Amino acid sequence: MPDKVEYPVQLVQPDGRRVLDREHAALVADVGQEELRALYEDMVVTRRIDTEATALQRQGQLGLWAPLLGQEATQVGSAHALHPDDYVFCSYREAAVAYCRGVHPTEITRLWRGVAHSCWDPNAVNMTNPNIIVGSQGLHATGYAFAAHLDGAEIATIAYFGDGASSQGDIAEALGFAASWSAPVVFLCQNNHWAISEPVRVQSQTPIVRRAYGYGIPGVQVDGNDALAVLAVTRQAVARARSGGGPSFIEALTYRMGPHTTADDPTRYRASAETEEWARRDPIDRLRRLLERESLFDYHFERQVAEHADEVARQVRTSTIEMPNPEPMELFEHVYTTPHALITEERREYAEYLAGDPSEAAARPEGVPS
Repeated sequence: MPDKVEYPVQLVQPDGRRVLDREHAALVADVGQEELRALYEDMVVTRRIDTEATALQRQGQLGLWAPLLGQEATQVGSAHALHPDDYVFCSYREAAVAYCRGVHPTEITRLWRGVAHSCWDPNAVNMTNPNIIVGSQGLHATGYAFAAHLDGAEIATIAYFGDGASSQGDIAEALGFAASWSAPVVFLCQNNHWAISEPVRVQSQTPIVRRAYGYGIPGVQVDGNDALAVLAVTRQAVARARSGGGPSFIEALTYRMGPHTTADDPTRYRASAETEEWARRDPIDRLRRLLERESLFDYHFERQVAEHADEVARQVRTSTIEMPNPEPMELFEHVYTTPHALITEERREYAEYLAGDPSEAAARPEGVPS
């Protein structure tokens, strides 16, 4: 990977035409018909997961949801570049990455339903659960990568975070440690142009990728709505990490089409003209146009993908609504791996509270998570 690539790497234009970029095209020269179709299908399916989860929250079935609408190419393209033994450290918006890593659709909403401390078993798919503490995953990814390197494991870790998180001290510290230790970690900044209600120019007056240069970390800026380009640069960064080359930084230029979370109203701070402009760069439409140009898209394939997406959405909805409510005392399970005095005391106090007011549990409405 070159030390600096500040022009957005692009291999597919919004109209579906390929871009002549021999250096980066070579990184995905092996991507044929089936892989292109798989990228498209995963993007369509994960958009349906996102749409269904958003609807579930609006209907009172989830407490919160962080939509990924518009960021499918960045997440799916990068996820396809990872090896099974690589480890993913995510924020709270990477449902598409989780799906590509093998998380079952029925597990994706468990945390957001409020019935468990986590969605899935991290070690089953080598991916952490949604992380609400903004930026901390950068340090987690760096520490895990360095420890794996010391153990002789030739793997990479990848930390996903947004443009807003790039202003967090945890990310700065992670970049410093990764550079000093030559840790095999990939920092992937999904620059979706808005950190809640603040535009990216508030986070940085220059391209965010330049922050990596001050640490001696090579960086690349990529068109985050171009799944093929994201796949190419992530493959390059992962190969560098796995071969002992150290950390890399990717800034994927994409756009958050919906709200920051379902508790947000983007119409209060964002012009509709801006959203409409980015809608014309829709990542799924772009890949579809490429497939059409190369005679890889037909009615049969379209129906197959749509039916798969509908089935996955059905699984998400049914499993979410039917998730059993845990017993109140399960709140204290799986907080720490070993006994903890504070948790023990809180457990005792809560048990006394429930014993003193047994109507508390009975008063909870049917179907509402505790």
